Amino acid sequence: MLIEKLIKEIDGQILTESTNMNDLYFENVYICDLLSWVLSHAQKGDAWITVLTNVNVPAVAMMTDVACVIIPEGIEVPELTLKKANENTIAIISSQYSAFEISKRIISARAQTKYSEF
Repeated sequence: MLIEKLIKEIDGQILTESTNMNDLYFENVYICDLLSWVLSHAQKGDAWITVLTNVNVPAVAMMTDVACVIIPEGIEVPELTLKKANENTIAIISSQYSAFEISKRIISARAQTKYSEF
């Protein structure tokens, strides 16, 4: 699914500046809040959902090569975290929905769209 479509599905807001949403897509969703676990289990191309907002999040996103980071429940992301994400072209997206609701919306969108359009 294109990140651009994801943002619409979850009523998301892109928080970072240095990414081109037209070219980004994700294949799967990974939900976890333990950075060491994400490092060893997230896959390239995942959309990573986490409530964590510290400066280590962009580093983990870069190391795992996830497609984007989604911050649920409207949690505020510190300026330093956004700065590091921008420096490393990591897409950080905010949504008012819970991680569960975001996942449901992604599954619903996938079910309504042909696989080839993802």
